[in-house]
Amino acid sequence: MSAATYFSALPDPITEAVFYERVRTKRLLAWIVDSVLIALISAAIVPFTAFTGLFFFPFLMLVTGFLYRWWTIASGSATWGMRLFAIELRDHQGATVDSRTALLHTAGYTVSVLVSPLQMVSVLLMLISARKQGLTDHILGTAMIRKAL
Repeated sequence: MSAATYFSALPDPITEAVFYERVRTKRLLAWIVDSVLIALISAAIVPFTAFTGLFFFPFLMLVTGFLYRWWTIASGSATWGMRLFAIELRDHQGATVDSRTALLHTAGYTVSVLVSPLQMVSVLLMLISARKQGLTDHILGTAMIRKAL
């Protein structure tokens, strides 16, 4: 199956470029909002660990972030930060993502965050690919688009 056939249901980046306009910027801003929310949620969890969560706070944030991203993407094809900036994740058929795809996308993102070279490749792909897709997006056939106009 060619790439053109595989992505045929996603908006075309040439004829429907409006769906991809400012997606990189919106994605960055959404990531910042989500990171702050994850830090706040993680901080709110610390007292429930008898404050031992302070000793493994980065791990707590990793787990909290994983669950937050998976749950929010599975429930609305976007995290709360993405929703704030009116972008959403779509699968290769152009549909909102299901729980399985949200789990795989979150796992791919998490691995990219943990392995710096993968994160750098992901950012580079967002900068140069027509659909502004990161590494996980390329692997899963997903794309971040502006919410239906």
